[in-house]
Amino acid sequence: MNVGDTLAPLEIPVTRTLIVAGAIASRDYQDVHHDASLAREKGSPDIFMNILTTNGLVGRYITDRLGPGAVLRKVAIRLGAPNYPGDTMVLTGTVAAVDGDRAEIQVLGANSLGHHVTGTVVVTVTPEVAA
Repeated sequence: MNVGDTLAPLEIPVTRTLIVAGAIASRDYQDVHHDASLAREKGSPDIFMNILTTNGLVGRYITDRLGPGAVLRKVAIRLGAPNYPGDTMVLTGTVAAVDGDRAEIQVLGANSLGHHVTGTVVVTVTPEVAA
């Protein structure tokens, strides 16, 4: 892995089920993540993904791309445009720094509205041990 390398993109269909399941799994019971009527009452056109689900998807993206030797050390993300049902989020990553087995990866998740998530992931990658 070298500075400037890009990770293959990951397309994630943003379904109503993904949004609700992510909210339940992270114990985030705010109505804007599962009740479309109440979300609209609060000014949103529909339910939307919570930050904990996004955080998990970013982690999945990095470990899927770097393999079983990848260990997340730090995930620092910021949300932008909401992820609504029916959209697709595309995660991309670029290696920003490498120091031995440690790498810093700039991550971007975009949907039809713009940048849903931006951030940095610090990861260590150890070689897989042959069995």
